[in-house]
Amino acid sequence: MSLELFLLIIVVITALAFDFTNGFHDTGNAMATSIASGALSPKAAVSLSAVLNLLGAFLSTAVAATIAKGLVDANLVTLELLFAGLVGGIVWNLLTWLLGIPSSSSHALIGGIIGAMIAAVGGHGVLWTGVVSLVLVPAVVAATLAILVAAVGTALVHRIIRGLEEKRTEQGFRRGQIGSAALVSLAHGTNDAQKTMGVIFLALMSYGAVSTSATLPPLWVIVACATAMAAGTYMGGWRIIRTLGKGLVEIKPPQGMAAESAAAAVILLSSHFGYSLSTTQVATGSVLGSGVGKPGAQVRWGVARRMVTAWLVTLPLAGVVGATTYLLVHAIGGYLGVILGFALLAMASLVIWLRSRRVRIDPSNVNDDWQGSLTGGIGAPGDAAGAPAAPRTAATFGPAPREVAAR
Repeated sequence: MSLELFLLIIVVITALAFDFTNGFHDTGNAMATSIASGALSPKAAVSLSAVLNLLGAFLSTAVAATIAKGLVDANLVTLELLFAGLVGGIVWNLLTWLLGIPSSSSHALIGGIIGAMIAAVGGHGVLWTGVVSLVLVPAVVAATLAILVAAVGTALVHRIIRGLEEKRTEQGFRRGQIGSAALVSLAHGTNDAQKTMGVIFLALMSYGAVSTSATLPPLWVIVACATAMAAGTYMGGWRIIRTLGKGLVEIKPPQGMAAESAAAAVILLSSHFGYSLSTTQVATGSVLGSGVGKPGAQVRWGVARRMVTAWLVTLPLAGVVGATTYLLVHAIGGYLGVILGFALLAMASLVIWLRSRRVRIDPSNVNDDWQGSLTGGIGAPGDAAGAPAAPRTAATFGPAPREVAAR
């Protein structure tokens, strides 16, 4: 087996691994509000989301073309560079998952590839106008739009149902949430699965397996990426689901339906135009907007600030990981360099996973009351099922973030 073919196989495997992490990292985008409001049970929610993510991946390939040709010079792309970029994306996904921060998988992937490209050939290999027009500007506009749409939608809904029996209206909105959550999952598949398709598309171009003038990835790429995304979604990113569903605001069914509808509309619109949008930022903005739009709702602005901070540093930090990985693999060279890079990725992933097992978050406790932090309100490892959570102390969880009533 030639070194180039070996590299291609490693890149495809790593790309599908990234797609898997993207799946469980972003499950909360579609299902956190439905789980928090009780519209769907946790396992039913992730099962539904997995199926619809799979279907959504076949509906559009416009975003795949953006990743493949709109952000970096395809003629300068090498398989080593793509591998390094994927490592940057995976490591950032896993770190933010561990911390329960709903950061952007899309920006992690793009940042990793840009960082590797700069390390390989310098800044001229990056299409900066494309990065600004297709990534940065849509991210700001879409997140802001999602907040506004969700806030207005929530305010209108509560105005319409004012004076009606709360129990009856919540039952109706829970049923409606099933449809709106399904639409978000479908929309997510049309946007996020495409990004890994674009990376594999680039790898095949670099290897010479497809023409650089091709406009669509091969069918097997679409099927493989859709399947990997769906499998990751089914695993459920419970840590991020908890933050989105319980950490930002206390979600009720009317808010949940408004947030999901706003997120689905913005994501589908961006997919139609081929924008490589952060679905996480849209979904988080929608949840935040639903809190702002509900009179008297408690918005945890401290949690929101930590999320925004993570959004701002995702591109550069994922880029640093991608650049470092490229320099290491390229310096060692040959089969040994690639094998060492892959082994380091596997070791880092294992360490992060083992760290997450210290305080497990799963379907049985994802909806436990939020007490100041991701693990606040969750019983210590080894507690019997159904046992009350250990009391929260400043030493254990740190000071609780300030809650401010939205006006």
